[in-house]
Amino acid sequence: MLNDYNVKAVNDAYKNAHIAMQSISDLLPEVKDEGIKRELEEEFKGYETHINNISAFMKENEIEPQDINAFKKAIMKGSIKMKTFFDDSKNQIADMMLKGTVMGINELAQMMNEKKNLDENVKTLISELLKTEESYEKRLRKFL
Repeated sequence: MLNDYNVKAVNDAYKNAHIAMQSISDLLPEVKDEGIKRELEEEFKGYETHINNISAFMKENEIEPQDINAFKKAIMKGSIKMKTFFDDSKNQIADMMLKGTVMGINELAQMMNEKKNLDENVKTLISELLKTEESYEKRLRKFL
């Protein structure tokens, strides 16, 4: 049985990947540039893999996933619509995704810095997601 700290960490990683997927899903209809569109589609698949892995772990450990709330989803979608209304260039799309990715990296890095408190399996899930986001950060910079 995982302690509360580990349950929160797993849920935070789940939300991190879910927010990224939601952002990509909201952004894709606004993207005109084929290069960044392909990048976002690849990232979406990567986050989906992490969500599936985290979800399977949660199910095995009887952890109820805590989704992002509808209000936050609506705010995110509105913000994306507003920002892309005035500028839907690949630079703007990359900049928006980079900011979100860096926030995700920072959250995951903070969790990893507390790894003495993390279960090995939780640590692995977070570490893998962190590596993925760090690779996405490098790839997104090419579109600036």
